[in-house]
Amino acid sequence: MTRLTTPNCTHPMHAPRCSCPSSPAPRLSPLALRLRAFLRTADCGLRTSIAVCLLTMSATLTAAPASDSVRLITLDPGHFHAGLVQKFMYPQVSPTVRVYAPAGQDLQEHLKRIDGFNARTNDPTRWQEEVYTGSDFLERMIREKAGNVVVLAGNNARKTEYIDRAVSAGFNVLADKPMAITPANFDLLRQAFARATANKVLLFDIMTERFEITSMLQRELARMPELFGKLQKGTPAEPAVVVESVHHFFKEVVGKPLIRPAWFYDVRQQGEAVPDVGTHLVDAVQWICFPDQALDWQKDIKALGARRWATKRPPAQFKRSTGLDQYPEYFKKDVGADGALEVFANGEITYTLRGVHAKVAALWKFEAPPGTADTHYALVRGSRANLVIRQGAEQNYKPSLYVENKSGTPPAKFEQAVRAAVARLNTTWPGLEPKSAGDSWEIIIPAKYRVGHEEHFGQVTAKFLSYLAARKMRDWLVPNMLATYYTTTEAYRLSHARP
Repeated sequence: MTRLTTPNCTHPMHAPRCSCPSSPAPRLSPLALRLRAFLRTADCGLRTSIAVCLLTMSATLTAAPASDSVRLITLDPGHFHAGLVQKFMYPQVSPTVRVYAPAGQDLQEHLKRIDGFNARTNDPTRWQEEVYTGSDFLERMIREKAGNVVVLAGNNARKTEYIDRAVSAGFNVLADKPMAITPANFDLLRQAFARATANKVLLFDIMTERFEITSMLQRELARMPELFGKLQKGTPAEPAVVVESVHHFFKEVVGKPLIRPAWFYDVRQQGEAVPDVGTHLVDAVQWICFPDQALDWQKDIKALGARRWATKRPPAQFKRSTGLDQYPEYFKKDVGADGALEVFANGEITYTLRGVHAKVAALWKFEAPPGTADTHYALVRGSRANLVIRQGAEQNYKPSLYVENKSGTPPAKFEQAVRAAVARLNTTWPGLEPKSAGDSWEIIIPAKYRVGHEEHFGQVTAKFLSYLAARKMRDWLVPNMLATYYTTTEAYRLSHARP
């Protein structure tokens, strides 16, 4: 595996050298190489005829992206999501990836993860990481332009700045959530989207929940009025849409305990609950309730209230999660008299979206009980039925989708409507079956559709690459990303305004 580094890089597999070129040599396809060799031997008249022919073709045809037409750059990777983008190979993506980052544990963990993908027995990858670790890594990335897609997943304190600098320099950006964690970040993100449009590059965030099968089915059932009816408006006390998640600081990724960077516990760097993981929940509300519709963050959203609260993490848990014996200095004011670190990792917001009352809540615990994992709950109220995703002990901690009869429809008639809806779903997802669950019906989902959270990153990346090949995204995506980050950063503003 070839890696370019600076002498101060501490990764044990790196040679202490640096040979970063100021501008990389252009890559030529095998066909181009053969054509160049042929033209060198052809006479002048033939070369002129071929040149005219090629110019005519280029004026009338839009070329499909060639192999290796996408060259990835990973900028300051500090979150394991950066590695998961590379868990699989993609035919149009070059195996050589440039990495620009400060030297340290975050970078080493990222490179070890890529090494693991390359070394695995089943479907190994063949990534070649070329690393630059100088203090000017951001400026060096912009100056060298060694790729055309910047992947961002790491410390969120500078992420919005990274996004803005990258799109301003003409890079496409695939960014992990969140792209903004404060109202000031949101203002900069708006500018970044405007600059991306002006520079004709794509800016896209990684929303894995859209690829979870229960969420996809919930969205489709909500579009079947004969079963679901009409989306209800709800009230502040009884919202029409409720989405909640529970995440854990200590977990396994790719079968190994995840080592968190210390800053992950600092909400000033990672982001508070709703501005961080709450982005998935807010996006889900928009995606399910108003599918394929562009939302206006200034007109369609009204924040009603938000709150935040802390969870205590004692030194033993902090060490187990990070490997560090003590808290870094920047945690000084967050450590209580009992020596435990107070992390504001819990939060919620209530708001209206085009008049529909919604509530999202994001919670963090230290470790899931054995055999369990992060959990997701989502309720969408219709005039005829409620659609509910549950993931508790009764579901063996696997997300399960239920259809609840809420209109007083006779059970036999409701069963008929459920079976008709499932039959329609089976045209896209063969093998789904309805199963009676008391007053509700559970949609039984074959295991082949439950690909898992880590695999969702490959699906999101493949979707982004399809947009890149088309040189455009769906019309509703940018307005709805802005709507998402306005909502989550409003949660930050309102929760900090509370006494």
